[in-house]
Amino acid sequence: MANFPRRRGKNGAPAVSKASRFSKFVRQPVADGAGKKTLRRRGIYLLPNAFTTAALFCGFYAIVMAMNQRFEHAAWAIFIAMILDGLDGRIARLTNTQSEFGAQYDSLSDMVSFGAAPALVIYEWSLRGMGKLGWLAAFVYCAGGALRLARFNTNIAVVDKRFFQGLPSPAAAAMVAGFILLMNDLDVSGKQLGWVSWAIALFAGLTMVTNVPFYSFKDVNFRKSVPFIVVFLLALFFALISIDPPKVLFPIFVAYGLSGYAVFFWRMAKGKPVSIVQVDHEH
Repeated sequence: MANFPRRRGKNGAPAVSKASRFSKFVRQPVADGAGKKTLRRRGIYLLPNAFTTAALFCGFYAIVMAMNQRFEHAAWAIFIAMILDGLDGRIARLTNTQSEFGAQYDSLSDMVSFGAAPALVIYEWSLRGMGKLGWLAAFVYCAGGALRLARFNTNIAVVDKRFFQGLPSPAAAAMVAGFILLMNDLDVSGKQLGWVSWAIALFAGLTMVTNVPFYSFKDVNFRKSVPFIVVFLLALFFALISIDPPKVLFPIFVAYGLSGYAVFFWRMAKGKPVSIVQVDHEH
């Protein structure tokens, strides 16, 4: 092929095309886990990131409320952050506004709402009087949340989508917040439950960084028709929550927090692989 002279700009510098100057606003080809080229947006979209910002605000609000000794408000703020966190990704997929910025922003928001906030709330509520043991348990929870999020981002392409690798940070945060709500509903002071709070914070923090599989519900097809009884049971579930949320939410998330260990030991007893990380046997 003939070598055509490159177009020069001012002062003899190579000219930059309009497409390259604005490349950060257009879709860039990236390789997925299978090596196939896909297109990922690099722009910033308002709608999904607005939900992520709202979740971040709830995490920050929970910390402020804990500092002001208003622990019920702090716990509910964490639960609201959970709902918002579940919505932002789904809205991004529905509106086709996924972006690398949104994924990174969501992780940072999760660290505040489900890592730092629950650790500081339970510390102020119950662990402060335990001295070093108290803040160490809160730190183990916070560090577990950070490590869990970092591992999730790096292993997202090699983990079985049906399961989470370790306890999801929103579920761990819900376990902590649900316990505070339940004890507040029963008029039990956090200072009387130091060792129970210590055990819950340690359990949640360590379970987040284990390889125990937790069902992700990602294989549930919401577009598929279901029997009438499923809709009835769903309505019954929301009715039970509305009757007495503290007494219903905490047992639900405790059951979920234990379900991973049940699956882990069941697989081990059956001789099935307990790891959910997919391994390429061809290499």
